[in-house]
Order: sequence, then structure tokens, then C-alpha cells
Amino acid sequence: MALVFRWLIRIAATLLVVGVVIIAMVYWLASRSLPDYNAQVEVPNLENPVEIVRDNANVPHIFGENDEDVFFGLGFAHAQDRLWQMTTMRRTAQGRLSEVFGASTLDVDKLLRRFDIYALSVASFEALDTPTRNALRAYAAGVNARLDQINSDALGRGAPEMFLFNAPMAPWRPADSIAIVKLMGLQLSGHLDAEVIRARTSLALPDQDRLRDILPDAPGAGVAALPEYASLFPEMPLFAENIPFAPHPLSPFKRTALAGASNAWAATPARSASGGTLLANDPHLGFTAPSVWYLARLELQTGGVIGATIPGIPVILAGRSADLGWGLTSSYLDDQDVYVEEINPANREEYRTPDGFKRFRTRASIINVKDLDPVTLTLRWTDNGPVLPGSHYNLAAITPPGHVASVAWTVLSQRDTTMQAAMELMRAKTVADGIGAAEKFIAPSQNLILVDRETIAMKTIGAAPKRDPAHQSQGRMPSPGWIATNRWQGMLPYTSNPGFVAPEGGILGNTNNKMISRAFPNHISFLWGDTQRVQRWQRLMQSRQVHTRDSFIEGQLDTVSFTARSLLPLIGAELWFTGEAAPAGTPEALRQRALALLAGWSGEMNEHLPEPLIYATWLRALQERLIQDELGPLAGEFDHVEPLFIERVFRDIQGASAWCDVFQSAPIETCADMARLALDDALLTISNTYGTSLESLRWGDVHQATHDHPVLGSVPVLRYFVNIRQSTSGGDNTLMRGRTKGTDPDPFHNVHGAGYRGVYDFADPDSSVFVSSTGQSGHFLSRHYDDLAQLWRRGEYIPMSLDQELARAAAVGVTRLVPTAP
Repeated sequence: MALVFRWLIRIAATLLVVGVVIIAMVYWLASRSLPDYNAQVEVPNLENPVEIVRDNANVPHIFGENDEDVFFGLGFAHAQDRLWQMTTMRRTAQGRLSEVFGASTLDVDKLLRRFDIYALSVASFEALDTPTRNALRAYAAGVNARLDQINSDALGRGAPEMFLFNAPMAPWRPADSIAIVKLMGLQLSGHLDAEVIRARTSLALPDQDRLRDILPDAPGAGVAALPEYASLFPEMPLFAENIPFAPHPLSPFKRTALAGASNAWAATPARSASGGTLLANDPHLGFTAPSVWYLARLELQTGGVIGATIPGIPVILAGRSADLGWGLTSSYLDDQDVYVEEINPANREEYRTPDGFKRFRTRASIINVKDLDPVTLTLRWTDNGPVLPGSHYNLAAITPPGHVASVAWTVLSQRDTTMQAAMELMRAKTVADGIGAAEKFIAPSQNLILVDRETIAMKTIGAAPKRDPAHQSQGRMPSPGWIATNRWQGMLPYTSNPGFVAPEGGILGNTNNKMISRAFPNHISFLWGDTQRVQRWQRLMQSRQVHTRDSFIEGQLDTVSFTARSLLPLIGAELWFTGEAAPAGTPEALRQRALALLAGWSGEMNEHLPEPLIYATWLRALQERLIQDELGPLAGEFDHVEPLFIERVFRDIQGASAWCDVFQSAPIETCADMARLALDDALLTISNTYGTSLESLRWGDVHQATHDHPVLGSVPVLRYFVNIRQSTSGGDNTLMRGRTKGTDPDPFHNVHGAGYRGVYDFADPDSSVFVSSTGQSGHFLSRHYDDLAQLWRRGEYIPMSLDQELARAAAVGVTRLVPTAP
């Protein structure tokens, strides 16, 4: 027995030693790719020395003798900190993820190949002016210099993920940066999904009033009546097969509810306590680890610029110079149209056009798949755009037999000068210069908010399709592609895009809300990203005569829900403080406790309170009860509460209270009945999931910000190292927007919000501040992987200064790039 025990001890000790050795080896290999920020590196293709000074938040301040050298330095810095992110984004744009990840990403690759955005990016490079092409070449040379250093010095393949996935990285090309801009365009747009949902809902709800209830127009001028989708394609069934849409984490295609969003507002000197213009901006994208944003400062020949970049793109997309600040919000301009194309029954290689049948433009594309045989895909294009598979956003559900769906989209331009516009914007000195520079911006369409030292302005930028007044669906639903009046008639002139310069009230802003009313076809959009946040923003902006940097920060961090304040009195009107006290432990008693909590609640979506969870669960259950019998399987597509729908129903606008009656049941249910039943549903869900002690619930426990690694985030053990999870305040409709996932499990996880926040004060520009949601490094062993995350969560910022000495004073390192000796 003693012998057995000794051998067991020896085996255990051996296993322990082997385990420690393996862990040490893994750590050593992974840590080899941690960049040395204090180094002098000889690099090829560089004319003059470049200095990269990293401040104590690891923000690189890049200095060179000319602009090309500075862009070279930015490429080197991006590749030091975000090489894996850049690799996966480029592979996504190219449709080459499956070479690394196998069959799991094959559908993503097939879809990206059909859009062909990489080939369009290569063509667009030739449309740029010489300075922009030179900047892209210099940036690419900087990325490649880092790749050369990794290879020559055996620096752990540049990122720890490279050890887990055999992902050789080809040299960076200038077109790669253009492709990533287009990739962001795919992420930001929700019009394609919205068109399909509207068409499917139109089939299920032929009553136009009920269609307006569940898919309400933003308040403002009305729109002309549209035909039912069934009248455009009479052979379509009421309910088609529902294909679940669960995209891979690396897919750029998001549901409308998780498409682009943002906040931005500005004040003139007359409305600023400091006497200088003010600007606040927080663009909203899906959360990842690391964040899509990377903070940087570039010292160009026209002066320093500082703000937010996206690795792979050599421009400050949101930031400031000494004289001009700029921010972006998603404009929701309708730059997509879905077309249903009729295939020639006698020749499936042809489709119908206004002039008869015409051959598809086709090209074979081979996708290499790890551990599987290559897949050959036939790409097909019509005059309107690429032909898409029926699985994409459930296009099959609205496509009749013998037809296919295609899409027209401004992001598919092969003469895309967006990069040139962004380059010129960084060099602009005044609001007028900035508006002029943005004329070359094609896609994705944005609202550009500008401030110089005297003036503020907002301009919608991006190409706006010109539609015929006789367009059958006005671009709101898929339409027959062979009818000439449904096709685009070119682009509207840039001067017709909405613009606001030096408003009399001195305050300007956008929360993705409807900003202008124009009749079709000169409209901007029928789909807008916000009807709620703007209400709270108006109140905060008009609540004081003058603003400060701190009051703008307060606005960015505001968590009061206008939606909760406006809807709770409606849905609970017949429930508050009614009925006798119920015995403890009964559902009625639990309902009364919940109502008592909500009655005394201010509407603040604070992470430490129980009321936000009760409210959010109640509204989710209420909408589900209201729409389930009318929409059947389509109800699952409405996974986020639409406040205007709830309001229309409970105010009985145009008979909308009809939704409260379950038409498949004999009794006639009232809206008060539905509110009570939904509250009981919500409390049952809460009790089963979180417990019956309502007062001890915390919204932040379920509203965790999920900064997850898109590849390693679901890998056991590793996910605890690479994912960043945080308890957060806010919600779907607060200014500090924390968009919930909407689907089970964990429907209230915070998955989409402000990955970047910046506030600029031009009375004292160096007092400006900014922050990103994770950290600068994409290496999970780096202390800069998540060092900004807690600041972001607490609503804190770091200095946004162009003072070179301030950057050097507490630098974590200085990298000197010098030309290779002859």
C-alpha cells in the first residue's frame, strides 16, 4: 500500500511539473509577441526617422518629417497592437476566413464573395488622388515593416492567436484599407434587413393601420400609402419558412436593431460657459475585445490630429485638430434597395430587365476551406447589384419561385473616394473646409458634426440614391427589378444632402433621430435609428442656458429612460395601487411589490437598481403577448421592444388597441388585461431566473457589457482571459446607450454601445478628453488589453492633448523607426 501511495505521489508530482512546464512554455510563446515599446527598429521603405511616443494610456503620438512617414508610423503601431484584429477583418472582407477557421465560417465567406467588396476596393484605389494613394502605400509599408520585424526577430508570430490558428499573414496592400471601410459599411446598415421584415410583415398584416403600428414611422410628416407586398408578388404565401438568422461573430451583417447608432452634439460659443465651441461624440458599434476603436495622434504637416482610428484604416475617423473637431453618427440614409429579379424560364442564365432578358454577369470564385475540399462559387450580378442567397436575412421568404433577390447599395461602388474624403477632413481648418472635404464621401453614409473655433454644423455625407417618384415600394420593400421606375436613376447631388450651419439656438445634435421631413423621392429615409433618446437629449440641452465640457459629459453618461417615464404610466394606468392586499407568497403579492417599486422609480437605468430589470422584462413580455397571435412565427423577428408600437396600442391610435385582443380566444381581452398578464409573465421569468427577492435584484447583473473575443470568446478556459465583462447602467433607449441582445439566453446582455467617447472644448482644446471601451492592445497578456475598460465603465476619460511634452512626460515607451542602413 505504501508503495502504491509513493507511486501516486510521484505521478501527481510529475503531472504537476509537466503542467507547469506546459503553462510556462505557452506563456513564453505568447509573450514573445508582446511589443517592445522602447526600441529602435531599422525598417525598409522609410525615408526619414519616425518617432512613436506612447503616453501612459498607450496612445501613440506619431511624429515624422512628412505625412507619408507619419502614416508609415501609424501602420507600424496598428500592427504592433492589433495585428490579429487586422488579419481577421481583412480576411472577412476578402471572403477568406474559412482558410483558417474551416467550415464554421464558410457561409460568411460565400456571402462576402457575392458582395465582391475586395475587388471593388482594388478598383477604388485607382479612383483616389495621388496624396491619398501615397498615404495608403506608406501605411501599408508600415504594417509590412512590423511583419518583417516579427519574422526576422521571431516575435511569436505577432499575436498569440497566430499559434492557435495557422493564419499566415500576407503583406498589407493599400486596397486592404479601403476594403475595411467597406466592411464597416456592411456593419452599419440595417436597411436590407428592414426591407425584408416589412415585406414579410405586410404579407402577414394586410391591414395598413396594423402594419404602421408594429413598424411605425418616426413622428413627423406622413408618407404616401404603399401597396401591399402581396399585390407586388401575389404568389407569395402568408408565412414562408423562417430561416434562423444567427450570424457568426466575425460576420459583418447585423440585424437592424444592432446596426449602427451614435450620439453627437455641439454648442456655439454663445451657449458655452467657456466661450469656445463644444463637441461631444460617441459612435455605437457592437462590443468586441479588443474594441474596434484605437486611439492615436498624428502630427501631419498641416498640424496635429488626435482621436479614434480603426486598425487597418489610416485616418482619424472621429477627433480633432487644433482648429477643428468632427464627430460621426449613423445617418440612416436609405442607401440600399432589394430587388426581386425574374429568371428566364427558358434560360436560367438570364434575368428580366426593362429591355427584355439579359445574361447575368458571372464569375467563378474558389474558397479554400481548412480540412475540406475547396468550394467553387458562381457569383452572379445584375444591373441592380449582386444576387444574394435566400438564407441572407430570410430573403427566400419574400422571393417567389422562379426569382432571385439582388441588392443595390452605394457601398458597392468601384469608384469609392471615401478614403480621400477622410484624409482631406483631417487637414481641414474650418467648418466650411470640412463640409467641402466630405463631398467625396460615398459610403457608409453618416451625419458629420463639425465645430471650429467659431461655428458648428451638421451635414449628412455619403451618396444618396436618386429614385423615380413612381417607384412602386419607394425603397421600403423589395420591388420588381425589371420595372424601370423601380431602378436607381443615379445619385442626388451632394448639395441636396441635409445640412445645418450655425443654428440660431446655438445647439446642434443627432441621436440617429429623424432630422428632416421631405417627401419621397427626395426623402432621406423612412427608417430611423431613434425616436426616444432624442427626447431626453432635448431636455438636457435646453435645461441650461450655457454648457460646459462637464455638462456634455453628463449627457453622454445619462441613464434616464424617457421611454420608461412615458410608457409605464400608460401600461400601468389600471394597475397602480388597485385591489386589496394579497397574501404573502402569492403571485398577486409579488405583482403588488413590483408595481410599488416601479411607482417610486425615476426611470434611471442604474446598474444597482432592481426596477430597470422589472421594467425591461415587463415590456418584453408585453410586446410578445401583443403580437404573438397576429404574427405567428414572424413574431420572433421582433426581439426588441418598439416603444412607438406600445404607445400606439395603449393610446388606441387609429384603432391600435385591437392588438390587445387575442383573436384566437373567445374572451375579449383589454389592454389592461394584457398589461397585467404580461407583468405576471415577467415576474415568473424573474423568479425562475433570478429569485423572488425583487428588492435585491441588480440590473447590472443581467446588463453586462459583453466585450467578447470574436474567435476565442467561447473557448473553455481561454474565454476567462480574453473576454471582458462589466456590469453596466443604461439601456436600449438611454443616451448612454447599452443596446441589449434581445434573444435568449441572456436577452439583456449589453452588446452594442459607445466603444468610443470624446468631448472637445475649443476654449481650451488640450482640456478635451476621450476614452475607448477596452484598451489599446489586442494582446490579452498586455496590461493595456483592458486598462481603459474600467475607466469607460465608470464614465471616466483620459486627456486628449496635442501637447507633445505632456505625451512624453509619462510615456510608457518611445519607438524609433529609422531607415535601413544602405
